[in-house]
Amino acid sequence: MEERTEINDLGEFGLIDYLTRNIEIYNASTILGVGDDAAVIDHFGKQTVISTDMLVEGIHFDLMYTPLKHLGYKSVIVNLSDIYAMNATPTHITMSLAFSNRFSLEALNEFYEGVYAACEKYKIDLIGGDTSTSQKGFVISVTAIGEVAPDKFVKRSTAQKGDLLCVSGDLGAAFLGLTLLEREKKIFLENPQVQPDLENQTYVIGRQLKPEARHDIISFLAAKEITPTSMMDVSDGLSSEILHICQQSKLGCVLYEEKIPVADDSRQLAMQLGLDPTACALSGGEDYELIFTMKQEDYDKITLNEEIAVIGYMTEPEAGSHIITRSGNKHTITAQGWNAFK
Repeated sequence: MEERTEINDLGEFGLIDYLTRNIEIYNASTILGVGDDAAVIDHFGKQTVISTDMLVEGIHFDLMYTPLKHLGYKSVIVNLSDIYAMNATPTHITMSLAFSNRFSLEALNEFYEGVYAACEKYKIDLIGGDTSTSQKGFVISVTAIGEVAPDKFVKRSTAQKGDLLCVSGDLGAAFLGLTLLEREKKIFLENPQVQPDLENQTYVIGRQLKPEARHDIISFLAAKEITPTSMMDVSDGLSSEILHICQQSKLGCVLYEEKIPVADDSRQLAMQLGLDPTACALSGGEDYELIFTMKQEDYDKITLNEEIAVIGYMTEPEAGSHIITRSGNKHTITAQGWNAFK
């Protein structure tokens, strides 16, 4: 039987000391990290970008099919994605947890292995946080801090009429991964003898359980001297993110269904499950890709990048927000993305 250490045996400070015992520092801007009353960072004349996300068991994740190490990794990634979506570079995170006594020290250690794996990959410093008891379930709150050259951050509200509408990577995979995991969970609960059948869907399952943040896109845009005119990350679904940009920039848009990037694995699985691949891309969420607008004259700079798709363009507000289907029909875009308050 696996060893189990009760958290009570350590106390809060003992727990924090234990979980942060091997912490690595990657950024010169970290003057003082974990271990004092507060951390100290100095961004050397750059502007500071800050974002916070909360992940709640039963709402944002299900521990029946989410390994704790993957959850630790993902809880960092979803926050880094918000910083990249501002055209900034994440440098630091704080991590706060509330958990019930069903979680052992070994379980938390596994969660932190994922946190540190993400910190190492993206060269982020974990500089503090808090732990608390929860009556039931696991609650994670992460704050990410990043830096950006003065006034080079990119908002959602600054797209211009005629700008190209672009998205990174491919869409809908994370939703399909979740659909598959939920299906297998339901079958398992009805009949615990049945082994889960994930049908070798490594790609879509990976996109749900271990997403990545698109720092490569931010680096590429900087290298090509492209400053997006607006940008955000795709966490709730393409349609709702597009409508955020339209609403906040006071514009309309035209989106072409045939241009929306969907991976072959996603398309095949969607068909198999009787789902429309485009609907999965528009409404799925949790892809953590970047959606951005840019000036038409920058188009030639991105044509060779297979990770960026031009999916439409921005119009005057009176034209509204529409999608042109493969068959040439025109439909109003509606926000049917993921909603935490449903």
